[in-house]
Amino acid sequence: MSVKVRERGSADAAGVRRESARERVRTLARPVGRALTRFRMLPWLLAAALVAGAVGVGVLDYKVHQENQAGQRDQAVLAAARQEALNFISIDYRNFAQDSKNVLSGATGDFKQQFTDESNTLQSLVDQNKAISSGQVLQAGVMTSSASAARVLIVADATVANTAAPSGQVRNYRLQMDLVEQGGQWLTSNIEFVG
Repeated sequence: MSVKVRERGSADAAGVRRESARERVRTLARPVGRALTRFRMLPWLLAAALVAGAVGVGVLDYKVHQENQAGQRDQAVLAAARQEALNFISIDYRNFAQDSKNVLSGATGDFKQQFTDESNTLQSLVDQNKAISSGQVLQAGVMTSSASAARVLIVADATVANTAAPSGQVRNYRLQMDLVEQGGQWLTSNIEFVG
């Protein structure tokens, strides 16, 4: 009988071992099953990540493009404002007609009309005093700008010589200029002397 018990004990032990082996396999298989479920989701997750990345790159590219356009526009505005300010403060009684044309070529709207209206009076003053004003723009900065309008501040100096001061005097100018875009060109619509 002891032999049978031993055999039964061995059979029970082998059965327990088989059960515990099955449980171990099941225990190991559960995470693998979960991982396989996750791997089924992996292509979808990768696709979603790629789409989100592409959208992010597109938005970033658009913002960089907009900033580049704004920077180029501001450079064009500054170049036009600098030139018009220089034309405005540089006048020579010997070349008044050409100097006036230079101012008017960069002007529009109210400023153009005012300069045209006052041109004869200005010419008689310049001729009478034999005035020569030679200017330089020291600094310029865009205050505001959009696709069609801008406001610029200009700091400039001019050496003004006339019959009262033949050796010349330095004058400082602070100008606020409003510009508008017309036909691909930035033109000055207003100039004000500021503090």
